[in-house]
Amino acid sequence: MPELAASGWVLLAVAAMIVGLSKTAIPGATTVAVAIFAAVLPARQSTGALLLLLLVADVFAVTAYRRHADLRALLRLAPAVVVGLVLGAVFLALADDAWVKRVIGIILLVVIAVTLLRRRAAAVIAERMHPASTATYGALAGFTTMVANAAGPVMSMYFIAARFEVKRFLGTAAWFFALVNLSKLPFSIGLGLITPPGLLLDLVLVPLVVLGALAGRWLAGRLDQRLFERLVIGFTVVGAVYLLV
Repeated sequence: MPELAASGWVLLAVAAMIVGLSKTAIPGATTVAVAIFAAVLPARQSTGALLLLLLVADVFAVTAYRRHADLRALLRLAPAVVVGLVLGAVFLALADDAWVKRVIGIILLVVIAVTLLRRRAAAVIAERMHPASTATYGALAGFTTMVANAAGPVMSMYFIAARFEVKRFLGTAAWFFALVNLSKLPFSIGLGLITPPGLLLDLVLVPLVVLGALAGRWLAGRLDQRLFERLVIGFTVVGAVYLLV
C-alpha cells in the first residue's frame, strides 16, 4: 500500500467520489480527479490507479444509458482513437515521471480551453462533422486518455458540436469511454502503470467510486450545472498549474 499522509488519503477519497459523479451526472468532472491523483501520487502510478477506478465507474454509466448509444458515431471515431492511444503509449514508454507530470498539467489546461471554446462554438458548428474534424477529435481523445485519462472534455465538445441530444450524448459517451478504457488496460499493464500497490489503493477507493456514482444518479437534474462547471474549471486550473510548477 502506498505510504500517504492523511491529507493525501482525503484528497484521493474526494477524487474517487468525483470519478463516480462524473460518469453518472457531471460529464467532464474527471479532470479534477486527474489533477488530484497526479498531485498526490507519482504521475505514472496515478494514471494506472485512476484507470481502474474509471472502469468501475464505466459499469454504472453503461448500465444507466446503454440503450442510447450511437454506434455509427463510435465506429467513425475508432480509427483515430486507436492512433491516439498508440501515440500516447509510445510517449509514456519514452517519457520520465517529471515529463509525464508536466504533460498532464498542459493537457488539463488545453482541456479547460476546449471546454470554454465549445460553449461558443457549439452554436455555429455545422450539424454534420467533417471527417477531418472527427479524426482530430478522435486522435486527441485517444492521446489524452492514454497519457492522462483526460479525454472527457475533448469528447464532450465533439458530441455537442455534432448536435447530440442529451440521451444520445450520455449513451454514446458511456460506451465510448468504457470501450476506450478497456482498450487501454493492456497498454497500461505492459508499461508497468498498474502495480500491486496501485491495486491495493484502488481496493480501498472503489467503494467511494460506487458511492459517487449512486449519488450522481440521484443528483442528476438537481444541480446548477453552470455553477458546478465553473467550480470544476477553477479547481482544474489550480491542479494544472500546480503540476506545471
